[in-house]
Amino acid sequence: MTTSILAFGFSPGLPELVIFGTIALLLFGKRLPEVARSLGKGIVEFKKGVRGIEDEVSTSTYSNPTPSAPRPTASEEPDTSEVTAPKFEPPKFDPDEEDVT
Repeated sequence: MTTSILAFGFSPGLPELVIFGTIALLLFGKRLPEVARSLGKGIVEFKKGVRGIEDEVSTSTYSNPTPSAPRPTASEEPDTSEVTAPKFEPPKFDPDEEDVT
């Protein structure tokens, strides 16, 4: 016998469902069909959103993206002869200037 166990650690039986239905009827009364309908629409919209996200993830995962620019090969080395770093010049020390620390 398989039963679904809820987060509370028990599965609702017939008496619990009757009590739940009675409480729902007392709280919502004549609006109960409307509440159930809007709850159903909300669940359907949620499932559509989850399905859309799953489709988006699966298409982006399994599709082969085309690179926007070709990658350079080992034979094509970039020209680095023109690239230079700035020359470091240490600060000049003036013995006439007082230390302001």
